[in-house]
Amino acid sequence: MRGRFSQTAVAVLCVVIVSSVTAAEHRIAFESRGDALLIRVNDQPLATYVYRDPQILRPYFKDVCAPGGIQVTRNHPPREGVDPLDHATMHPGLWLAFGDLGGADFWRNKATVEHGGFVKAPHVEGDRGTFAVRNRYLAGGLAICEEICTYMFQVRPAGYLILWDSTFRSEQSGLHFGDQEEMGLGVRVVTPIMVKPQENRDPPGRILDDHGRRNEKGIWGEQAAWCDYSGWVGDTFAGIMVMPDPGNAAVCRWHIRDYGLMVANSFGQSAFKKGPVNRTEVAPGQPFHLRFGILVHAVRNEDSLDPAAAYRDYLKVVDTEDLR
Repeated sequence: MRGRFSQTAVAVLCVVIVSSVTAAEHRIAFESRGDALLIRVNDQPLATYVYRDPQILRPYFKDVCAPGGIQVTRNHPPREGVDPLDHATMHPGLWLAFGDLGGADFWRNKATVEHGGFVKAPHVEGDRGTFAVRNRYLAGGLAICEEICTYMFQVRPAGYLILWDSTFRSEQSGLHFGDQEEMGLGVRVVTPIMVKPQENRDPPGRILDDHGRRNEKGIWGEQAAWCDYSGWVGDTFAGIMVMPDPGNAAVCRWHIRDYGLMVANSFGQSAFKKGPVNRTEVAPGQPFHLRFGILVHAVRNEDSLDPAAAYRDYLKVVDTEDLR
């Protein structure tokens, strides 16, 4: 049976956690920094989880790094003269957001995802680091729903794997997810691996899905089991691969942009010109699950990256891992 995260709520304080060294010599650690949590592997940064931000009204991961400390998401905030400055408060790195959840727009910071505390304190067991949070989705002073989100971090053969498990529930009125491009798990990649305006580089960045389609022209609006955005950062081929769980309610369509955006979208249909307007309804008290694997990777030779093998490894993890 597929292992799943526990939804048990326990009131805890965020504390600094230092792990033991595993047999494979991978050491994951968490460090509390105000309203953020720094995640490290072997004393190198993996990402910073920000759970309160006065400008970005939802949690996110910023400055996500692959093995070797190679950053794969755009600097946050973007740096003038180094990065494109567009969508600075909408594309902070790695995030889950919705342009229409219960009629409210959480993508564009017109409604608030409030951090309700850690239901599982950051902790490490062996080669795995885990924490869980409670989020409240608020619009116009009203609660739309609650989310319990659990994250697990592992070192896998292909890189760092983040397991993302979100469960949404509205006890009173139920909720719905609308039909827009801006719905789901989003990534904004670091400037050097963008397809554009880096297309004059040799070689440029590239976006690839499991069907072998490439870049915005080939992938935008299509369904795919996974999508990888990679390119050269100095002499290292690095990137980030998003793998929606096959158990999600719908196969993701991909909102892909050559300027560095990748969104795994389980809800859009009309927005992608693939049919009538879709509306995903969730009855009162019923849970709605969204689960993803995010692989951040870095290799010296592009041919050393095997996304299909990495995806098979991810499926093995979610099928065998007891995440409770």
